[in-house]
Amino acid sequence: MAEITTENKDGIHFITVNGEIDAGSSIYLDDALKAAMENGEKKIVADLSGLIYISSAGLGVFISHLDEFKLQNIDLALYGINDSVKQVFDILGLEKLLTIVENKEAAISSLNE
Repeated sequence: MAEITTENKDGIHFITVNGEIDAGSSIYLDDALKAAMENGEKKIVADLSGLIYISSAGLGVFISHLDEFKLQNIDLALYGINDSVKQVFDILGLEKLLTIVENKEAAISSLNE
């Protein structure tokens, strides 16, 4: 089960993901990203430090929004990915498509470049 919370702070929309993102819970991640876009957010940071598992459906959520982010000039940065989850991102080459950094400060910095 996944727990997803959101917060706006200093012009950045933070999405925090805890637990597991699988086919059943990926809809909640999708809803959080869609809500951010609908609210006109231009800077989104996803804290994945509490994410212990992500399925292909969960990865697909990030991939499915890449074109829309580009069209709407939305910057997304992910941080806190543990080694086993990062391995899945790396195998699929997502580090080339997404901004993935070590910590919150680096994520915020990457949005302000």
